[in-house]
Amino acid sequence: MTQPDLDAVFAALADPVRRSLVGRLAHGDATVSELAEPFALTQQAISHHVGVLRRSGLVEQRRDGNRRHCRLRVDQLALLGGWVDEQRRAWDDRLDTLAQHLSDEP
Repeated sequence: MTQPDLDAVFAALADPVRRSLVGRLAHGDATVSELAEPFALTQQAISHHVGVLRRSGLVEQRRDGNRRHCRLRVDQLALLGGWVDEQRRAWDDRLDTLAQHLSDEP
């Protein structure tokens, strides 16, 4: 995942509504209307949030008449998870080095 891709994903996930939408889509596809149900937001506002997720690559949409079906792009989440795991390993290595250094001191 390139830096601009990561930036777009993190920016998209910075909003709690969009994180909730991703959580909902993790359980299966949904229309924009279905995604809007639990929120006290207009369908237009939800469409805006879905658009941000779509532009970040986390969600894809397909049209079926007037309905827009949304699907989570799990492959993008896996790339993001890989980046997070890479950062965790790097910090674990740094902390292990620090712990070893501290235990070597008299």
